[in-house]
Amino acid sequence: MTDQSADQTTEQTYETIESTLMGDGVRVIALNRPERLNAMNPALIRDVARAFDDANADTQTRAIVFTGNGRAFCAGDDRHDHTHPETEQQARALVDAIQRATHAITFGPKPVVGAINGWAVGGGFEWAINCDFPIWGESAGAFFPEVSLNLFVTGAVTALLPALVGLQKAREMLFLGQRYTAAELSEAGLAWRVVPDLALRDEAMETARHLAALPPLAVRAMKRTLNANANADLNRALQMETDATVAGFLDPETTRLLKDF
Repeated sequence: MTDQSADQTTEQTYETIESTLMGDGVRVIALNRPERLNAMNPALIRDVARAFDDANADTQTRAIVFTGNGRAFCAGDDRHDHTHPETEQQARALVDAIQRATHAITFGPKPVVGAINGWAVGGGFEWAINCDFPIWGESAGAFFPEVSLNLFVTGAVTALLPALVGLQKAREMLFLGQRYTAAELSEAGLAWRVVPDLALRDEAMETARHLAALPPLAVRAMKRTLNANANADLNRALQMETDATVAGFLDPETTRLLKDF
């Protein structure tokens, strides 16, 4: 029996995600709610964490491409399919699920190439930042609306964003909620590359194949060590974000702002 046949794993199915092993060790994880611009509902949040956990456990997967089907990567929270938590327990369960997705992307051993198409808003922008090699289509854009909605960011961006763009730029992006083009994100240091929209998936696949061909032991060690040293307080940021987001969910003012939004 060869090592490959011994490591054969059963493909998983998900409600809101497509996860496909493409060959050469590259797995594509695609958000698959195109009719809602891949907006985040509880099922999608749960599926993202599970899909990345499964990919990280799959010995045949050596690199991951993370993208969205349709016209957007992820348009943030789905206001039409997302039950607003009414108790602290409900709020904490929801936010913990969001943070589990970030943990699986960021702390998982497999390198993640983002293929960011269309809008990446709020939590979707956070997932784009969580990628190791974020490649943006030239017509893509992003912003954080959370503070204007009396909410808080998640995804460890309170640690990752200042490390990538500097504290002052992070303040601008998080407090003011301005919208940024892919070119502006590249200039700020958040887009590793910006490519024509039609070339986005090909560029992401090429990068992932390059990563998949590298010795996996060294790749895992490099990702783990870089994240540990560059973002020493990532776990602390996740916990503080969770507490702040739960508090926002429980404030009645948040409900009014979300309805207006």
